[in-house]
Amino acid sequence: MAGSDLVKTLVYTANNLLRQEKYKAALAVVKGFRNGAVYGAKIRAPHALVMTFLFRGGSLKDKLRVILKATYTHSRNLACFVFTYKGLQTLQQKIQRKSLQSHSFLAACVGGWLVFGDNNNINSQINMYLLSRILFALCRLAVEKGFIPQPKHDPFPLFATLVWGIVLWLFEYYPHTLQPSLQSSMNYLYHDSNVWHDISDFLLYNKPRTAAQK
Repeated sequence: MAGSDLVKTLVYTANNLLRQEKYKAALAVVKGFRNGAVYGAKIRAPHALVMTFLFRGGSLKDKLRVILKATYTHSRNLACFVFTYKGLQTLQQKIQRKSLQSHSFLAACVGGWLVFGDNNNINSQINMYLLSRILFALCRLAVEKGFIPQPKHDPFPLFATLVWGIVLWLFEYYPHTLQPSLQSSMNYLYHDSNVWHDISDFLLYNKPRTAAQK
């Protein structure tokens, strides 16, 4: 009973603390760290699982180690970024006693430099993912603010045309400029499909089983 009462007391104390308005800003930073860690793991784990088992050789132990490392790195980096961003944003608001758009920009710049500035595969994928999104967003914002005229026709078909034309040109003639994961995917789709020996590696397997095991 004593242990049960202690747990109830701790839960009551914690809940009472979480309801205190004066601690809300600091607690939001802590929960941001938590959400970043959870979201990073949810996003990276299935992606790493699929990509590792599809395109990476080695033993099961090696593959699991790669998956866990990628998941940990993504989860840690996102958690640290959210913590840094929300902390710096809150600090600026406290100092200037008001919220400005520049607070968000500056806090994110510092967080991006500290957390996502290291040039590795995980950070590269995340940064490029964001780049494609912000280019879309900036184009929409430019139209919304009147900096560029509203297109008379949907520009998406032209966008798709250029994206696929450029990426396949790069892949065929300058593949070293593309990310390794993209190279692997495109090799599987466009180059491996040029090679087969019999019905087994034409329909059932990408490559002969003996070659795949080497």
